[in-house]
Amino acid sequence: MVTLAVLRQKADEFLLFLEKEKNVSYNTFRAYRADLAKFFTFWETLNESTPLDETGAEYALRRYIVSLFYDKALKVTVARKLSCFRTFSHYLSKEGIKLEVNVKTPRRERRIPKTLSVDEITYLLDSITIQDLPSKSPYRDRAVMEMLYATGVRCSELTHMRFQDIDMQAKTVRVLGKGRRERIVLFGEKAKQALIEYIEGERSALGALEPAQNLFVGPSGKKLAERTVQRICEMYRRLLKIERPLTPHKMRHSFATHLLHQGVDLRVIQELLGHSSLATVELYTHVASQDLARMCDDKHPLNTIKIEKPAV
Repeated sequence: MVTLAVLRQKADEFLLFLEKEKNVSYNTFRAYRADLAKFFTFWETLNESTPLDETGAEYALRRYIVSLFYDKALKVTVARKLSCFRTFSHYLSKEGIKLEVNVKTPRRERRIPKTLSVDEITYLLDSITIQDLPSKSPYRDRAVMEMLYATGVRCSELTHMRFQDIDMQAKTVRVLGKGRRERIVLFGEKAKQALIEYIEGERSALGALEPAQNLFVGPSGKKLAERTVQRICEMYRRLLKIERPLTPHKMRHSFATHLLHQGVDLRVIQELLGHSSLATVELYTHVASQDLARMCDDKHPLNTIKIEKPAV
């Protein structure tokens, strides 16, 4: 029977393997580390209330998965944890340790992405001025918002951008996405001007601009935290005066949906977003269809005609 102490040790080796050899993204590494830590904590608690001869790894794992359903964890959360355990199980098998993960992955709900309208984005990026921003780094914050919408990058991808990744002449940026996959994304003239104003002003004031240095940084010159990007979005949301949350990922969804509205091919959008599967991108077609139906309801001539009921 595999004990808790043995599995803890193997988990440390597994995480080192993921980081150094598999080169997984930091977000994946962090998620797997947290998933394993929570499972081990649950196993410890189980040991306190269950006879020792029943608390083997497989028994503890089954109990843990059941507890997630009792706690009404999201299906996507359960699926990610199972993916972590299966990857760990595969690693253990090479070490001569058997850990069966005989749990069926729950079917994920296909959530329709929430987006901003083109008018809301226009107001956000055109009507809100530098003077309107209650920030100590307004030029940086405006450049962050411009790049989020212009490129559709993930929050983590934006915070890892370096000067050497940016080609101002071609208006492209090299992005390191999930699975350490590189891709080239485009940005427009407006985002370029916002970047130039930020780099020549606030960014230059923080010291020399070396190619390998991060593009977006905090007051100390260190890489901008993802939480700070989320706060920047929240600041803009308050100025936009909407109740719906505004997040970096909602800017990404809006980018993809608006491209689709303009007739851009799904595979092009897939490439720009860095998705490995076209099925993920197809979710945006549902958003486009909903918007089209709403437009027909509002604009179709027959729907604007008032029909008078004949007198009885």
